[in-house]
Amino acid sequence: MAVHTLTREHARQIAVRAAGLDANRPDDVIGAVQQIAMLRVELTPTVAPAADHILWSRLGSSYAPIDLTRALSHGLLFERGWMLRPMSDLGLYLEGMRTWADRASVRGWLRDNEDFAQAILDRIGDDGALTSRDIPDEAVVPWPSTGWTNNRNVTQMLEILHMSGKLAVVGRAGRLRVWDLAERVFDDVAAVPLDEARLIRSQKLLAACGVMRDSIAVAPTELHSAAPAGEPAVIDGVPGKWRVDPAQLDLAFEGRTTLLSPFDRLMTDPARVSRLFEFDYKLEMYKPAKTRIWGQFALPILHGSSLIGKVDARSDHDSGRFIVHRVHEDSPFSRSTRAAVDEQIESFADWLRLRVDRS
Repeated sequence: MAVHTLTREHARQIAVRAAGLDANRPDDVIGAVQQIAMLRVELTPTVAPAADHILWSRLGSSYAPIDLTRALSHGLLFERGWMLRPMSDLGLYLEGMRTWADRASVRGWLRDNEDFAQAILDRIGDDGALTSRDIPDEAVVPWPSTGWTNNRNVTQMLEILHMSGKLAVVGRAGRLRVWDLAERVFDDVAAVPLDEARLIRSQKLLAACGVMRDSIAVAPTELHSAAPAGEPAVIDGVPGKWRVDPAQLDLAFEGRTTLLSPFDRLMTDPARVSRLFEFDYKLEMYKPAKTRIWGQFALPILHGSSLIGKVDARSDHDSGRFIVHRVHEDSPFSRSTRAAVDEQIESFADWLRLRVDRS
């Protein structure tokens, strides 16, 4: 198989276009999720929930969070491992669900609490969709952890039943997931054999990234024992082995400017961000304030095919303000670039129904 040689600029364009961040926007929520293969669920309130921010970056201000809520409640998406995926991909995950509870870390606890698990399924079956607060803790043996999940028996059992395909997320009540029986939510589709499913998932992941490092460490929460996909590539001036989606090599590119969530598909692989985009970035929300460089929840700025800076900002809904502490320019912005960035800050704040406050 021939090895493709790409310029850094061409590789960046492929990556940005594949992520749905070029001028050719996806049509709707389902189209956007299909293009990027998954939508991260992260409810950190500093700026906006990640899924909503990610969709705004692709669909613009015509997107409303209720669109995503309806897509999930109407069975057009399914959630697994804090990621939303198109229901059309369900068959690629069913085989993994069926064997998930066999892992040593949960098998014994699930066996000891078999009646507890069945009681949850029976309660939801009889009463309809419920949150964790609606379910009593009837565990015989507590969840064996010394960390933050210690003795959180209800939420742990719900997660196990979810990951093993017995329960499905159908919405949220505040920050709590709403659970229903998977048999009432999931489409009746055949499970794709595991090896075949891994290959197809690898192909979808590569299509969503366009170009990615030739390593299974790229997205360990999405793929385990990933099958090679695409074709090998080298990128001028960029170290490492790469793989590219050949279907995207000759597509035209027209860029635009937008503000990204730290959890955006384009930011999935920090090593790719650093090497390919030459972008210095770390999410610092868990670092002490005095040690932060970019801010608590800095938003990467995409301009064309380049990541050019960060917006250190937060949403204050009580006062109706989108507070911009600082715009970090990795290199000094031109007048037109600064105007494009300012326009996106105003557009994002307006979508959040906040006014920009730069004081």
